[in-house]
Amino acid sequence: MKTVGYAAHDSSANMVPYHFERRDLRDNDVAIEILYSGVCHSDLHTVNGDWGAQTYPLVPGHEIVGVVTSIGSAVSKYKVGDQVAVGCMVDSCQGCDQCHNHEEQFCRNESTPTYGAPDRITGEITQGGYSKHIVVREEFVLSVPEGMELSKTAPILCAGITTYSPLRTWGVKEGSRVGVIGLGGLGHMAVKLAVAMGAEVTVISRSNKKEADAKALGAKGILASSDASAMQAAANSLDLIIDTVPSKHDINVYAPLLDVDGTLVIVGQVGPLEEPNTWPLIGGRRRIAGSLIGGIKETQEVLDFCAKHKLYPECEMIKMDQINEAFERMAKGDMAHRIVIDMTSLDV
Repeated sequence: MKTVGYAAHDSSANMVPYHFERRDLRDNDVAIEILYSGVCHSDLHTVNGDWGAQTYPLVPGHEIVGVVTSIGSAVSKYKVGDQVAVGCMVDSCQGCDQCHNHEEQFCRNESTPTYGAPDRITGEITQGGYSKHIVVREEFVLSVPEGMELSKTAPILCAGITTYSPLRTWGVKEGSRVGVIGLGGLGHMAVKLAVAMGAEVTVISRSNKKEADAKALGAKGILASSDASAMQAAANSLDLIIDTVPSKHDINVYAPLLDVDGTLVIVGQVGPLEEPNTWPLIGGRRRIAGSLIGGIKETQEVLDFCAKHKLYPECEMIKMDQINEAFERMAKGDMAHRIVIDMTSLDV
């Protein structure tokens, strides 16, 4: 299938139009016309080579919403015309204990990312959602619940599941005390989801300048990490902290905020942190953990949860040819919303 997208041809992150071929349908494949594609900070990191050398040209995008245009002969779950979504993975071994446990992101034989990784069968490099079409095996296609606003659904496939999964894993419920570090694309989704689960949510930021934004999302307010007296007064006040900071930082500042048996979960930074001080951990049986997206079953769960609660990311719509400007803005600092590309703006 001939298609067109925007690709980076080197680590400069300059995106340009790129014509390429999608594979012919296998028996278990679903072909999708992409209507909306979310822009994730990890797209920028990957294109830049921040997480390792890449194979170019590279079409990013792993927050994909579209409509089924054709199906393979063995596909039973989807039909032409269905509204569907694709997230951060397009394949896994399907045979290991983690895949059987619906945790494909932890596949013992490595899951296949939506872009920038070898296809398990042919070895060709996968290309993502900044394009008009995609072909994905049935098991990694998700159903978009009826009535969802498609233009706001795409970021749920990454920002949504990345924050939903740790909230579920650590048992957030009515009355849980949750802190969210950072109010960017991930952070604002963590706030919305935790509030919908009944938690009391505090945003932790360097200053109070986003307090109105935090309260508008349902948080009780902001705790300024630069205010030593406020931080001290808030010691032992949180059960769970979702850390969305996407760069090297000092977690020692935040660990004392956890109550006994509390957990700080890292979902932002991929790479080194400042050297941790173990005393706050030992002294309160506190934990530092990490979380990687979620499995396909849980990703469908977050889509259904958002549909039920009419919960969407704060979205800014752009045209495809505005992607380089969007990357520049992301590189300058986090934004309290997500950017979504209207893929109808991309001419074939």
